[in-house]
Amino acid sequence: MRLIRVAAAMVAIAVAFGCSRGGGSRATFLSIATGGTGGVYYPYGGGIAKILNEKLPSVRATAEVTAASVDNLKLIRDGRTDIAFTMGDTLADAIAGRGPFDGRAVPARALAVLYSNYTQVVTLASSQIQSVADLAGHTVSTGSPNSGTELTSFRMLKAAGVDPDRGIRRQALGASESADALKDGKIDAFFWSGGLPTAAIQDLSHTPGITIRLVPSGNLLPQLRRDYGDVYFELQIPPGAYPGVSAPVPVVGVSNVLVVNASMTDGLAYDITRLIFENQPELAGIHPEAKNLAVATAVKGSPAAFHPGASRFYKQKGVMP
Repeated sequence: MRLIRVAAAMVAIAVAFGCSRGGGSRATFLSIATGGTGGVYYPYGGGIAKILNEKLPSVRATAEVTAASVDNLKLIRDGRTDIAFTMGDTLADAIAGRGPFDGRAVPARALAVLYSNYTQVVTLASSQIQSVADLAGHTVSTGSPNSGTELTSFRMLKAAGVDPDRGIRRQALGASESADALKDGKIDAFFWSGGLPTAAIQDLSHTPGITIRLVPSGNLLPQLRRDYGDVYFELQIPPGAYPGVSAPVPVVGVSNVLVVNASMTDGLAYDITRLIFENQPELAGIHPEAKNLAVATAVKGSPAAFHPGASRFYKQKGVMP
């Protein structure tokens, strides 16, 4: 009888755990694939998780640290995450099954185009590196393996006439690790594709005795667009974005897209899309890039089709036919 009572108690606990805080229905657990802790995706994803947990009683969401875009889309493809941040160029390859996706297309659907990434090539002001072509022969971090930064940096190096495999001494580091390595003299420059400000670069630029230089890359756009289409566009990093940046810096830009697996239910995709807009001020308080979230621009620039649930929201707002 004692064993029966213990077993019954365990069943009751399991049932209670499976129920939502609103009572009755089973909870939906959502994993949000973001990026490294030194970038924008992770705090942004944490903000979205917080909103979903507070506003959808049947949902329990968590933001996960990942290697970012390529890794995130493989997780979506393999059913190991539910929501993911990705760069537009990586997303274009994913839905076509190109490049790192090995001929296996990813069934990703867009919820929103969130903001634009600035491809930041960071070196020290004391360096002789003035252009991407000048990286030849130097020790350079090209981003974490399986990240969108890595994919974009390889393409930019090739557009500048530099072989990513033989033309540089390559390191594969995330934003925080790259900033530390540059500060310690272990690398000469690093690539980072992210919003403004990126925490790791901001911290580096405030380090006593360190003055950074952002290397312009806008001159590479004609070649990039010839090779890969209009997923790339020019952005200007404004003066004052970081200490030491005193003039606009033209750089390669790419959109950031919040995506889900095509199998997500229409109702859940609708609710997630609705809630990120209804709570945009709160997200902007978590990271400044969320200030750029707007209904009118959220439907522009995604290589992937929009999820039907997200489309329903945009049609109600009059920005999608």
